[in-house]
Amino acid sequence: MTLPPRAVVVHRASELDELVDRHGTRGQVEFFLRTRGRTLADVQARHDALHDALRAASAAIPADWRRGGVERADLHRFAFGPEDVVVVVGPDGLVANTAKYLVGQPVVGVDPEPGRNAGVLVTFASAQLAAVLAAVAGGTARWQDRAMVRATLDDGTGLDALNDLYLGHQSHQSARYVLGLADGRTERQSSSGLIVATGTGATGWAASIAHDRGGTTLPTPDSAELAWFVREAWPSPTSGVALTMGALRPGDALEVLVQSDSLVVFGDGLESDRLTATWGQTVRLAVAERRLRLVV
Repeated sequence: MTLPPRAVVVHRASELDELVDRHGTRGQVEFFLRTRGRTLADVQARHDALHDALRAASAAIPADWRRGGVERADLHRFAFGPEDVVVVVGPDGLVANTAKYLVGQPVVGVDPEPGRNAGVLVTFASAQLAAVLAAVAGGTARWQDRAMVRATLDDGTGLDALNDLYLGHQSHQSARYVLGLADGRTERQSSSGLIVATGTGATGWAASIAHDRGGTTLPTPDSAELAWFVREAWPSPTSGVALTMGALRPGDALEVLVQSDSLVVFGDGLESDRLTATWGQTVRLAVAERRLRLVV
């Protein structure tokens, strides 16, 4: 017997929920906000918009489907199934946070605050969700397969990201390493680290770097290629600045031989979920086998 699909609704705690957890009472939250020139009403309105969207999402799930839900902080403990349809209710970044835990499940992004979010990955309003889920179940939904980037250490551990990966020192010290390109060129460098970005992440951190380097062309959202940049490479008698940006096609890789005591790798801004590579280890940066299947 074939199981019906399971709709898994992913959300994150609202700012109001986080502030109440931190300060204890709504009165203390209101005082805290007032001292910083903000009002409780604005935070309450955003809280209400999120919960209205979550209620609408729940109502849109077909009655014969199974249901699940997970908050962002618990994603690493949640077991997604191959038959799941993932409904992400929140900002674009929440889709990126979720992507690395999925293996081909369709993702429907719902924007609880149209006009406040960019809406690049959360492209649907909650009122559209019932029709979108029906299209997914009927096999008529359209989607994009978005490339991801993977870092793999020579001990076999790895980490995927949807927008970008950062490799560098965990503080403000220089990262020291030997950079190896797919064409065989190498260079010893001392820098503020490397950024490897996907087409999805081309509107984020990479966009700022590309702008500062004369408008370097970045991958499109549906591209299978990656763009990489070395940040603030330092020229010295022992470190070079010749190899500071380029593209990675599927099958290509950057090899980074660590020559600092340790360097960290994290993706999509989540510093708490990271790899640590110590002196002498090699980090491989390449297009991931995993893709995000984004319903559009």
